[in-house]
Amino acid sequence: MSLKLQIIICSTRPGRVGPKIARWFHDVASELGYFETELVDLADFNLPVYDEPNHPRMQQYQHDHTKTWAATVAKADAYVFVTPEYNFGPPPALVNALNYLYNEWNYKPCGFVSYGGVSGGLRSAQSAKQLVTTLKMMPMVEGVMVQMPWELLDDAQHFAGAEVHKQSAKAMLEEMAKWADALKVMR
Repeated sequence: MSLKLQIIICSTRPGRVGPKIARWFHDVASELGYFETELVDLADFNLPVYDEPNHPRMQQYQHDHTKTWAATVAKADAYVFVTPEYNFGPPPALVNALNYLYNEWNYKPCGFVSYGGVSGGLRSAQSAKQLVTTLKMMPMVEGVMVQMPWELLDDAQHFAGAEVHKQSAKAMLEEMAKWADALKVMR
């Protein structure tokens, strides 16, 4: 059975560049073939600020949006979060989506494709790594950092990653495949 990777678009704001970067990463990941890949857009789930009455560890979800989100996340063996940087941290939509669930995230590796200004969203990814470890996820050291992504859009407004981005993606996905395979035993 092949490993399943979800590429999660973490910004939900209008005019975001995240879907363009995520589609590029999806193409790169699909080409490399370490995972069966799926694009997941947090905007499609329309999750309100956490509104479940029970702790997520209990998995006694009351709301349909939570049940749908939990079923989606549970299908994957690994995750890549395509995330911008908002005020030196991850976007609230990502933090909220992570906090909705617990068991569904456990013992799975995750990586980050961060983007933003001169820092390339690196501070966002570093901050999110602290959060995912409390969900018993294994964040990869390797990652993809995209500085000024709006300067890497082609005439059709598609993101065109540079060679350094492709090599970073390859290094991260190679490592993630090892961790995803090893962590399956723990689930």
